[in-house]
Amino acid sequence: MTSPILLPSHIEIVEVGPRDGLQNESTVLSTETKLEFIQRALSAGLRRIEVASFVNPKRVPTMADAEAVLAGLRQYPDLQSIGLVLNVKGFERAAAAGCHEIGMAVVASDTFNQRNQGATTQESIVAWLDIAARARAAGLRYQVTISAAFGCPFEGEVPIERVIDIAKQVAQAQPIEIAVADTIGVAVPTQVTELVSRLREALPGMPIRGHFHNTRNTGLANAYAAVAAGVATLDASIGGFGGCPFAPAATGNVPTEDVIYLMSRMGIQTGINLDRLIDTAHWLSDRLGRPVPGALSKAGSFPGARAA
Repeated sequence: MTSPILLPSHIEIVEVGPRDGLQNESTVLSTETKLEFIQRALSAGLRRIEVASFVNPKRVPTMADAEAVLAGLRQYPDLQSIGLVLNVKGFERAAAAGCHEIGMAVVASDTFNQRNQGATTQESIVAWLDIAARARAAGLRYQVTISAAFGCPFEGEVPIERVIDIAKQVAQAQPIEIAVADTIGVAVPTQVTELVSRLREALPGMPIRGHFHNTRNTGLANAYAAVAAGVATLDASIGGFGGCPFAPAATGNVPTEDVIYLMSRMGIQTGINLDRLIDTAHWLSDRLGRPVPGALSKAGSFPGARAA
């Protein structure tokens, strides 16, 4: 007889829609619309939100107004704003703009890391250690994501041993957590279970966050597998919008409302209002001029899913 899976009573959701959800869209939203998007996420109960990336605006024009977005968020004391950076220049911009938390990405494959960041994976690890030290000195929270941890669009399968090795190296900076990202949406639950379990063995006490894309319709199953394996925090994007500009066909973050529905029906608390998420998904769809990718916003909720 198999033992029952012990699920947590609560998980944290990091809303990545304002950054990862918008960065690959052909429609560039105004600063005012982005600020309304973030305010709507806050009103639904989300508090830790990835609000912008501080990268080259010529490469990612949708994020060109990062400083203006941060300036408009100073009126929200409950917001824990996250800024994505890839180098020291980006860190300096994010810190000066007033980000509460710094996030950086290190790609598990050299080819993808070169295309995304113009550096090898090892060079990005060195940059991360420097940025983490600067963030610590500035009194900022800081965390790192290992991108393409389950597969690379250019190199194919990524050995789990490589991801573990990268995690051990970035952990030397003592981040608040390490995230593993299925950037191109190729993972399946058994991979997630194995990687999370191996990471928890290799780095006991280090919080692990999960970031999944639904490109091949496995994102929600992977999110469940991650939580069952001990992940306490999940990234998600309202509506399921998003994707990496440098990864072919890597569209579709797991939709926040779909994740909340799944967790709520399993008795896991998130503190997020599902109806407000669905409303915001439709609002965002109207402004981007394309249908909501997520399923729940099309089908609607069900009485068993608690509002918060």
